[in-house]
Amino acid sequence: MNDSSWGAPPQAGYWGPSDRGPVQGDAPAGPAYDAHHAQQTRPMPIVPDVPAHGGDQDDDRGAARTGGPLFRDETPPPSTPPPFQTSSQHPQHPQHPQHPLNQQEPMTSAAQPAPAPQKKSAGRDLGAAIGVGVGLGVVIVASLFVVKAVFVGVITVAVVVGLWELTSRLAERKDIKAPLVPLAVGGAAMVVAGYVRGPEGAWVAMALTALAVLVWRMTEPPEGYLKDVTAGVFAAFYIPFLATFVAMMLTADDGAWRVLTFLLLAVVSDTGAYAVGWRFGTHKLAPRISPGKTREGLLGAVAFAMVAGALCMQFLIDDGTWWQGLIVGFAVAASATLGDLGESMIKRDLGIKDMGTLLPGHGGIMDRLDSLLPTAPVVWLLLVLFVGSG
Repeated sequence: MNDSSWGAPPQAGYWGPSDRGPVQGDAPAGPAYDAHHAQQTRPMPIVPDVPAHGGDQDDDRGAARTGGPLFRDETPPPSTPPPFQTSSQHPQHPQHPQHPLNQQEPMTSAAQPAPAPQKKSAGRDLGAAIGVGVGLGVVIVASLFVVKAVFVGVITVAVVVGLWELTSRLAERKDIKAPLVPLAVGGAAMVVAGYVRGPEGAWVAMALTALAVLVWRMTEPPEGYLKDVTAGVFAAFYIPFLATFVAMMLTADDGAWRVLTFLLLAVVSDTGAYAVGWRFGTHKLAPRISPGKTREGLLGAVAFAMVAGALCMQFLIDDGTWWQGLIVGFAVAASATLGDLGESMIKRDLGIKDMGTLLPGHGGIMDRLDSLLPTAPVVWLLLVLFVGSG
């Protein structure tokens, strides 16, 4: 060995492939590293230019991302790319449409159009409801202004059917056997006694009906006696006793107009609540009891009933004034709403939607009497206070 072979620096291309071949781990230095020999070195894997954390919120991490050529001033050699190609036309390139990173499924929210807003539904068959309501109105008005006794018969039939619906649902859903026979007989007697003898007759008939329920239930085994007679007494008070106040209104000289005012205000209140609540209702009034009722609907009921009350008291009731009608209308809206909620509470407890199917578009008789029954004593009392018993 001579000194020049070890001490002299290696010439360009000295360690090329023709001299000793590539040696793994060797690093070229100085001008010996040119673009031609760079093709013979081990290529660096390409790191895809994909955000590590996603979104435009990670801009501060952009400096650490790598992709494509290692340096910005590098250009791929003109020869055929090696197995790890940097051309965007190769399937392994991150920008190629067939790259696995570009095969993600599109977001369904962007591909599917937004659903069209649903129209509000009335919630019942309006055609059948209007037809049945008009038919009942004709029967009531005809009996009311032709012969008062006929209208008392209409009240009695409604009471008996309502008792049948209530006791049937109690037996089906809760196994409560409130005796129907003494309730029906006592209820009819209660309405007639109220019409003939006034409040005293109604109270006496109520007491006798409750006693008849207690005695009638004794003919059966004692199991469930307490719940059966309790339900019977409740039914006697809830339906026939409250309906008696309608018969007592009829006894005045202008009794037919008083009953008509009572019915009109109840119907107008229900209509106002329904129309305003359906159109503008957004705030629930009592969602656990009646999810369909709204505060806006209640305001509609009050406004409609007060206007109707002022008109009825001014033009239909003897010695009545418009300001009295405002009070009567407000009271009717409040009592009708409470009565509707009360019956809804009963139906929720029983797990049913309607008390019956006798009236298409309305449900059962009790589904129409729910707001009328608690309103009757309120209107009777206010009329007595304002214009007397007549």
